[in-house]
Amino acid sequence: MTTEELRSCFPQLKRSVYGKPLVYLDNAATSLRPQSVIDRWDEISANGTANLHRAVHHIAAEATEAYENARKVVGEYINSPETEEVIFTSGTTHAINLAAFSIGEAFIKEGDEIILGEGEHHSNIVPWQMMCRRKRASIRVLPVDENGRLQVEKLDALISPRTRLVSVAHISNVLGLVNPVKSIADICCKHRILLFVDGAQGVVHQKVDVQALGCDFYAFSGHKMYSAPGTGVLWGKRELLEEMPPMFGGGEMIETVKWEKSTWAPLPRKFEAGTQNISGTPCLIPAIEIIKEMPKDDDVKAYVYEELQKIDGLRLFGTSHDLSLKAPVFSFYVEHAHHEDLALILDKMGIALRSGQMCAEPLMDRYGVSGMLRASFAPYNTMQEAEYFLSSLCKAISMLK
Repeated sequence: MTTEELRSCFPQLKRSVYGKPLVYLDNAATSLRPQSVIDRWDEISANGTANLHRAVHHIAAEATEAYENARKVVGEYINSPETEEVIFTSGTTHAINLAAFSIGEAFIKEGDEIILGEGEHHSNIVPWQMMCRRKRASIRVLPVDENGRLQVEKLDALISPRTRLVSVAHISNVLGLVNPVKSIADICCKHRILLFVDGAQGVVHQKVDVQALGCDFYAFSGHKMYSAPGTGVLWGKRELLEEMPPMFGGGEMIETVKWEKSTWAPLPRKFEAGTQNISGTPCLIPAIEIIKEMPKDDDVKAYVYEELQKIDGLRLFGTSHDLSLKAPVFSFYVEHAHHEDLALILDKMGIALRSGQMCAEPLMDRYGVSGMLRASFAPYNTMQEAEYFLSSLCKAISMLK
């Protein structure tokens, strides 16, 4: 599929903003959705709505089949050893909260420690803080260097006899750098501790193979990978998921309910209480199908990476000599120009960017900035859009001098 063919699949790319063609560069926050995903959502909403797993009527069987087919496709896409290890959630945040609670209940005791990367999204910090507060455990931080590289060489020294888990992003949503998950997994395996990976950006920019990565858990969202909002996945190894108690109780996650006690349904239903996302979850199938057809063109990424570093007063965060270890996510700070002012000016030029702390306040503190501006590209973004973004950015900076 060429870039132009790909663009024709995404209706929102035909929009104009303030009389300018939309240049959508906020993909790291939420990607756009192709017509195939929109059609699948509409089809189920219009003709295939029924509660899952419960009723014996024909529409309920159809809805359940569509939902479970999505689990099979997702499991194959990430190379899960078993389909039942794929737990559906509303997104990465839900998945991490679920995991933090259940891991805490199963494996964390008072005085234990977990290790988080310094560049983590708030969703990979706050749930673990809540768990540690509840279990009276503590958090240690694996730092990043000035270029944004996670200092994995310091991990061995951070691990103590009380360490139970390491949690890191596959790819930082701010820095765009691919973290060496396999190397981290090898260290965790050596120390017999768990590895949780926030794959919200990783599943978009990498071919994810959970077995090859060597992690114990992997989480991601549908809305960042061209699928419906309110969809996501927590993958975990069966033997760990079996030991973990569910976070939510209710319908469909039980085997038996008695006044004395209840018992849990087998995986994956044990972690999927209540009515699930009937229309949204099956949309993961057309999203994965279009990802497989997307062109891989690193020219835009290399061009933006080089040109941003030529702009006077601009500091790019997350640099690497090897661009294969850099996703097309560019966060930067411009001297004497507030990130929000720049974002507002660029918006008037039709360019959608993210400004602020990017849900990574500790990382902003580490670099001594109140916020950054982020341009994040997808395969449907063109070289012409990249050139327009860079020229518009220079114009906006000159306006604020």
